[in-house]
Amino acid sequence: MAKTQRSTAIYPHPFSKGYWADAAAELKSTKMLVVTALMIALRIALKPLAIPLAPQMSIQTAMLATALGAMIFGPVVAIPAAMISDTVGFMIYPTGDYFLPFMLTEIASTMLYALCLYRSKVSPTRVMLSRFFICFLVNVVLQQVIFAWYYIYIGNPESARDAVLGITTISRIFKNLFFFPIETVVLTLFLKCLLPVTNRAGLTFCRDADMRFTKKQVIALICLVMVGIGSAAGYLTYRYSTSSRAADYTTEERIAQNQTMDAIIEEELGAENDSTVAVIGYAARPFLGKETSYSVAYYQVAEGVSPDGLWSLKKTPASKHEDLTLLGNAEIVVNEETGEVLSFAYTPVG
Repeated sequence: MAKTQRSTAIYPHPFSKGYWADAAAELKSTKMLVVTALMIALRIALKPLAIPLAPQMSIQTAMLATALGAMIFGPVVAIPAAMISDTVGFMIYPTGDYFLPFMLTEIASTMLYALCLYRSKVSPTRVMLSRFFICFLVNVVLQQVIFAWYYIYIGNPESARDAVLGITTISRIFKNLFFFPIETVVLTLFLKCLLPVTNRAGLTFCRDADMRFTKKQVIALICLVMVGIGSAAGYLTYRYSTSSRAADYTTEERIAQNQTMDAIIEEELGAENDSTVAVIGYAARPFLGKETSYSVAYYQVAEGVSPDGLWSLKKTPASKHEDLTLLGNAEIVVNEETGEVLSFAYTPVG
């Protein structure tokens, strides 16, 4: 029986019957399925790895494997590949509660890469378009809708409304404006290095791809970088002014900070008590600021109970703990560089 020869056609756009016929044919290629499995494994391995750019802001390296795989195997294989990588990735690196619709973001991202890069004359413009659609259609629009869906699912309609209409949408836009030009450049350089390899391996057929940025593209990216830097500053200013730093504490950091607050309260009140525990409820620090404002609950530990296992408690568990009795609340401002207490206010209970 004659072996069916794989098509090597290049298409100017994905809106043609031949494009989708070739994309569907990838499911019948043993070689392509093996390559897809390798791309999925690489994508999962890169999930926890990121390139840090600023506090709370980093480029996810799994983006590179996702784009490379989509460029090779196309939009039809993209769907099962995204489903497998999302499910297995969560099983290996669980983050929060599993909510099946979040898989749609993986599928949509992979599909958009495939529609822009598969069987095409790959160029910086196509890479830019793929990142633009993902940053705004997936990361902003689709994710916000799924978050609202999730909050409704768990019975929290107010958070669902805020997910769609709240300030978090603006902060997400700022964040993606910052990442869009940087990710475009990183991804373009990455594909520029890999295209000769995939062409020689017979995985892609774009042998005359021009991956150089034109002057207009460079100017556009520079302008976008400037907009992105401003957007990042706005995002970080918003985040640091509205989010508690205590939410990001590790267990060790929480224990150390709670013990520090307990020592400050005892010193300010002029009382030493080995059976008290301080629990930070909120810690606000402006972006690039040196002063942190703490809201702290001060508890008496029940007689005969050691406070050693209580230092890691957060605000809500502490308020409900049967071995703790609230003595008062403190508002403390500390210079983080010197450790100096700039202001202290204590309100006893009762």
